[in-house]
Amino acid sequence: MGRLTLAVVYGGRSGEHEVSCVSARNVVRAADPQRFSVVEVFISPDGRWWVDGKPVWLRLDRVGKAHLVVEGRDVVCDVVFPVLHGTYGEDGTVQGLLEMVNAPYVGADVLGSAVGMDKGVQKALLQDAGLPVLPFQVVEGRRWERHTEEVRRELAARVGYPCFVKPTRLGSSVGVHRVETPQQLDTAVWDALRYDLAVIVERAVLQPVEVEVSVLGNDDPIASVPGEVRPRHAFYDYEAKYVDPEGAELVIPAEIPAERAQEVRGLALQAYRTLRLSGMARVDFLLEREGATYISEVNTIPGFTPISMYPKLWEATGIPYRELISRLVDLALERWQRRNALCTTYEGGRRIRMGEARA
Repeated sequence: MGRLTLAVVYGGRSGEHEVSCVSARNVVRAADPQRFSVVEVFISPDGRWWVDGKPVWLRLDRVGKAHLVVEGRDVVCDVVFPVLHGTYGEDGTVQGLLEMVNAPYVGADVLGSAVGMDKGVQKALLQDAGLPVLPFQVVEGRRWERHTEEVRRELAARVGYPCFVKPTRLGSSVGVHRVETPQQLDTAVWDALRYDLAVIVERAVLQPVEVEVSVLGNDDPIASVPGEVRPRHAFYDYEAKYVDPEGAELVIPAEIPAERAQEVRGLALQAYRTLRLSGMARVDFLLEREGATYISEVNTIPGFTPISMYPKLWEATGIPYRELISRLVDLALERWQRRNALCTTYEGGRRIRMGEARA
């Protein structure tokens, strides 16, 4: 069998464009050259797609490959790896496009991606499943504009201070504020609303232990050893994650008791299944030092930068970076094959499967 052509799609229109570019460079470097021929597909901030500096678009074919049309020439890719963080990439939009052309792709499907991106919906589902989340409230921008004082009172009663204010559908700590007092709330909410139409306000844990777990798999996911993030900033913000190499200390494995390590690994798998995820995710936790454990959030396209936890945790668990990329591609192909074995419609009096050619 020859090498698979792997399309690594990166960049995009979100505020996490630069992070995506850094992640993609590492994925490309880690891909096994004996197994993969990599095609780099760059999405510019204005949404245009490029290969080698030439404009490109997807052609509908439904044969289980991504047909990239570059200057009238087909570049046929066996699997797509979206390394797109944030909106227009991690939120189900690109996943829906790839479903439409029936191309295999790495990571969660449309539903899992959309739920994983929206922190408010995500936390509501986790809460309904009985999983531990902190008190939170979603505030729509219009309601904040029209009923500011009423929302302030609700947040004081339901969430309290200190708290965090975040855009509901963004990652990498973009637009995130720690709010210590009611006087700081307005500035934080208005700034977060620059990035989304709604914000989520969530109670803060005082002096938390920040722990992350990587998850890998489809129907039978596995969890990595936990890692601990020790921010040197006020919290693990964008600068600490991607700009300042001394912004945080990453401790792998996390220096927590064995029973708590086992607890977070189990909760990570429960959250993964609850949100109907596949391929990969990173599950973040906030631990009270002598008390409860809370799920902070789930990320369906975690970072792949040199300092990102997702690949580092798998390396510590026994799966090197190169093998991790191969496993993610295998999981994408497995899901695509299973989905294409399903019967989806009738045509001409006979049942048609997703991957079956039409007459």
